[in-house]
Amino acid sequence: QVQLVESGGGLVQAGGSLRLSCAASGSIFSIKAMGWYRQAPGKQRELVADITSGGSTNYADSVKGRFTISRDNAKNTVYLQMNSLKPEDTAVYYCAADVRTVRAGDGNYWGQGTQVTVSS
Repeated sequence: QVQLVESGGGLVQAGGSLRLSCAASGSIFSIKAMGWYRQAPGKQRELVADITSGGSTNYADSVKGRFTISRDNAKNTVYLQMNSLKPEDTAVYYCAADVRTVRAGDGNYWGQGTQVTVSS
């Protein structure tokens, strides 16, 4: 069993910043990629950014230059620093991880989501 717990969401004015955190715990042997997705009302869930265990990153075009993803492998934690936030960044943000578990093999796991609201 693997759990992902997100924190750091909230309400912020346009131009402001937020930092999201996601900690993975449970029967983890190793974690390959970790990432952040978001889903706005009436829209499909989309990739925001992801990062491999080696530190290679990938960003959606809409957040390049404003968001930074990072991870602490020792803590099984991934972060998303969000700067210059825009109202269109408003969404529920989900953490995801590609995990090799101790006994159950590989699997993709999701957090419960954290709301980010950017006011204009």
